[in-house]
Amino acid sequence: MNPLTPVLVGVSQLLERGFDPEAVREPIDLMLAAAKAAAVDTQAPDILSAIDSVRVVRGVWRYKQPAGYLAKALGLEGAELVGTPFGGNSVQALVSQTALDILSGDIKVALVVGAEVGNTQAKLAKMGQTMTYRETEGPYDKMLGEEVPMSCDAEKARGVVQPIQMYPMFENAIRYARGESIADHRDRIAKLWSGFSEVAAQNPSAWIQKVVSPEEIATASASNRMVSFPYPKLMNSNSAVDMGAALVMTSVEKARALGIPESQWVYPWSGANAHDTYAVSNRANLHSSPAIRHAGKKALALAGVTVEQLDRVDVYSCFPSAVQVAVAELGLDATKPLTITGGLTFGGGPLNNYVMHSIARMVELSRLHPTEIGLITANGGYLTKHAFGVYSATPPAQDFQFEDVQDAVDAEPTRSVLAVYDGPATVESYTVMYGADGPKAGHLVCLTPADERVWANIEDPAELTAMTESETCGRAVMVDATGAARFV
Repeated sequence: MNPLTPVLVGVSQLLERGFDPEAVREPIDLMLAAAKAAAVDTQAPDILSAIDSVRVVRGVWRYKQPAGYLAKALGLEGAELVGTPFGGNSVQALVSQTALDILSGDIKVALVVGAEVGNTQAKLAKMGQTMTYRETEGPYDKMLGEEVPMSCDAEKARGVVQPIQMYPMFENAIRYARGESIADHRDRIAKLWSGFSEVAAQNPSAWIQKVVSPEEIATASASNRMVSFPYPKLMNSNSAVDMGAALVMTSVEKARALGIPESQWVYPWSGANAHDTYAVSNRANLHSSPAIRHAGKKALALAGVTVEQLDRVDVYSCFPSAVQVAVAELGLDATKPLTITGGLTFGGGPLNNYVMHSIARMVELSRLHPTEIGLITANGGYLTKHAFGVYSATPPAQDFQFEDVQDAVDAEPTRSVLAVYDGPATVESYTVMYGADGPKAGHLVCLTPADERVWANIEDPAELTAMTESETCGRAVMVDATGAARFV
């Protein structure tokens, strides 16, 4: 085996359930604690002093550059400082890049870390307070990619700029493409999500460790309010969590030199990245993902693994639509567990850092079952940016393999969008947004007779209610230049 073969040797996951307004823990506090715990997990007394790269996954926190603070707190003078842009794909993309950097000899030992404190922030907000952040100075030495806008002017003009608006539109498009009734579709995705809760109930690092029935998930209630049709709260990512995680990566050669037991080693076999069109408006349809198809299958091919040979998968699960698209594109067996954490609803959804937890859990399970193979999928934006990784505690047959397959994705069909349109159209998909008193706004994404995409809004209360009770995809509408729509 190549002595520079990259290997994961330490992992940690931290959950902070308590809340003390007099001793609020910032995200950077969780990062530091997670880093120290991952170092302990390696079983190597000298591992911290060997770290020469500190890599932080971007969060919603307001630190300018937390990697330097962490390096100083850990006594890592001169360590390389690396950051990422926003996106749930960032952890897997960063792990793949770190594997390449170790394989090339550019770095020897890397700490990959991230944290969010959404639960604390929510509690502070209820008290009329906001999180305060300590100052972190200086620039990163290196950034993994750059920030790219993922909403176009046509979407912004109709106010469609949030995941809780886009993902239910994908969901309704999936239902219509499958030819399901609203009731059958609701029952199917509630059963899917209940299966995720069953996994969370067995995961010691899950935020919600209980089985939730399909009926409870599907039924709107005081504790499970409707957010955006067809999703009640329990079908949304749960960002109200205080969670941190860290990974320690090095080479086989360095792991041996540091005395890290091979029982702690888990190998990244392969990785692949790609993104769908940054604007949802330009996608050929709203129920598929060329980037998932090309990048996911490439990661498996590079590892020499078929879908049937996978022993476990963790499919990125911010909303049920994201899971269903990935299952369809990769050919996964939906009768088997699709998560190893419980997903972002039940395992916990610390925003961009969720995949740090799924990889840490993959390492834990791989250590218990060394011959088994697992797949991690990661998704950022509006089903936009995708990263994949294959893992096993069995050494790979070849050096770590990676490929960015963007050229293949860019060759796929796309669609044009009109910022202003006045005329007839057909509803492609939609959602209804809820307020405290029920439906409050409807968003439509439509196709013109020339197959161009347009966005429109509905405000009539009776129409909004009807849109949640009967299929609206495929209906004819008239759209005016202001973006208002009426059914015909």
